[in-house]
Amino acid sequence: MTTRLNLIYSAVQGSYWMYFGAVLSFASVFLLGKGYSNSEIGVILAAANVLAVLIQPLLADVADRGKRISLIHIVGISSIGLAAGTLSLYLFPGKTLALSILFIIIAALHTSLQPLVNSMAFYLSSSGYQINFGIARSGGSVAYAVLCAILGTLVTIYGIKAIPVTGSMILVLLLVFLSITAGLLKKAAHSKVTEPGAMVLKEKEETINLMAFVRRNKPFIIFSFGILFVFFQNSVLNTYLLQIITEIGGTSGQLGRLFSFMALLEIPGLFFFSKIRSRFSCQVLLKFSSVAFILKIFLVSIAGSVSFIYLAYLFQLISFPIFLSAAIHLVDEVMEKGEAVKGQSFVTGMITMSTVFASLLGGIILDARGASLLLAISTATCVLGTIIVFFSVNRIRGSKDEAVSK
Repeated sequence: MTTRLNLIYSAVQGSYWMYFGAVLSFASVFLLGKGYSNSEIGVILAAANVLAVLIQPLLADVADRGKRISLIHIVGISSIGLAAGTLSLYLFPGKTLALSILFIIIAALHTSLQPLVNSMAFYLSSSGYQINFGIARSGGSVAYAVLCAILGTLVTIYGIKAIPVTGSMILVLLLVFLSITAGLLKKAAHSKVTEPGAMVLKEKEETINLMAFVRRNKPFIIFSFGILFVFFQNSVLNTYLLQIITEIGGTSGQLGRLFSFMALLEIPGLFFFSKIRSRFSCQVLLKFSSVAFILKIFLVSIAGSVSFIYLAYLFQLISFPIFLSAAIHLVDEVMEKGEAVKGQSFVTGMITMSTVFASLLGGIILDARGASLLLAISTATCVLGTIIVFFSVNRIRGSKDEAVSK
């Protein structure tokens, strides 16, 4: 049962990140093809992420408090809405206000599901079977890499209409995998019920409201702002990589291959994270990976060719997968179950906010001054974020222990 739960959770992660690749990683390609400017794309993506920041705490609160609706149900219901919206993208021939609003809603809802999909690993573990988040998330990266490589070719052949069609097909897969997950979870709970001391599904523990959460976890909140600044550069690269490589002779076909290369590099760090964590604390890994982010964005900023960007992206091996996994596991280690999804939501929320600022500033700077200034600013913000991470991350556990002792 452990193997089956891990495989199906990997499939959930894979389909979630394939959709991200289809609709969000190719957002610039789709919206440019509909006649939007860089600045307009920036406003749309920023608005989507602002909306996601508002939605995420609400979904997290439902997940933390709800007894009749589970994480799986929330993600499933949301995916049905996403499928309807994504298919509707196919109906718009060009730039309109309705298309802008629809894209904002789709991007916001999908982004809001990320902390729930991540928390699902610990939700499934409550059945008594161990779920390996790193391995499952590496499955997401594999699926994302394959999707980006294929979609880049499909867009070249069929145009941007391939994007919403592909996204809708992926959501059907996600719904199938969620249904299988729910079935396996029921079987897992039933098989454990007769074992002495076995957990069936975690009972809802005492939950706290958002303000109490902030008061109890002040160093973690400071650390979250470090995430915001560290991930600004990551958001710039995810949103405006097409515009960046175009200035040095790149094409949309190379965009898909770069995204695939980046995702493949994430796999070792995600897959072997459990072994890495057995030797180093999450705090040490967060410091190490934040420095790797600086090196990556700095090398991209001085790149004169797409080939050099491939070289810069080698730091993806030890930046994104290590930072993301360490942040998620840190939340699970130091927070009680009644506030864990809120903690995951803060991590994802700050990554989302980084996309807000990257989208707004990125589009304006690209139209006014080009990619070089945007990359220089991205490097500086990453340095600032790393300083905050170094200052705050070692204080998180101490603050939690104090809160519990009181």
